[in-house]
Amino acid sequence: MNPPSKTSRKEQSHERILEAASRALRRTGYEGVGVADVMKEAGLTHGGFYAHFESREALLVEALEFSGRSSARQLAGNISRRRGRGASPFRALVEAYLSDAHLNQCEQGCAVAALSSEMPRQAESLRAASVRRIEGLLQTVQQCLPASPAAQQDAPSIVSTLVGALQMARTLGANAQGRAWLASTRQALIDRYDTEVDANPGTSTH
Repeated sequence: MNPPSKTSRKEQSHERILEAASRALRRTGYEGVGVADVMKEAGLTHGGFYAHFESREALLVEALEFSGRSSARQLAGNISRRRGRGASPFRALVEAYLSDAHLNQCEQGCAVAALSSEMPRQAESLRAASVRRIEGLLQTVQQCLPASPAAQQDAPSIVSTLVGALQMARTLGANAQGRAWLASTRQALIDRYDTEVDANPGTSTH
C-alpha cells in the first residue's frame, strides 16, 4: 500500500482542525476559540495553522460550516430512526431536536442554538455563514411540515421555538427542570402541528 500523499495528509490535518474548532465553537462561543488550543487538540503544532487558514476569522467561518454539516447529519440520523419506529416527520424532528441527548450535547449539537445570541456581533463573513445555518434549519423544518401554506407560514416561529426552548433548557441545566422544559415544548409543538400530510422527512444542512 502506498503511503498517504502530502495532499491527503494535509486534508486529514485540515479535517482534524475543523473538528476541534467546531467543538470549541459550540462549547465556548466565538471568543473562546483560541488558535493554539485548537491546534493542540487537533494534535498539530501552532506554527502549522497558516498552512490551512489565512486568519482566525477564516477558521471560524469554516468551523461554523463544519458544525452545520455535522449537526445536520446527526439530526437527520435521529429523525430517520424515529421515522423507522413510526413517528411522523414533524414529530421525529421535534423529538430529536428537543431531546435530552441534545440538551447534554452542546459541543456536538445545533450551531444555531449554541451561537445565535452571539451571531449578530460577528464580522460580516461570520454573519453570512450564520445566516446560512439559520436558513438550513428553517429548510429542515419546512421539509418536515405539511406543504399547506398555513403550515409553511409557521415554519419561522417553529424554528424560533425549537432554538429558544433548547437554549432555555440548557440555561436551567441538564437536570429535571431543564428536561421538563423540553418535554413541555415538545408536547405543545406536537399537539399543534403533528401530521403526516404532505410531509417530506428530508433534512438540510444547518
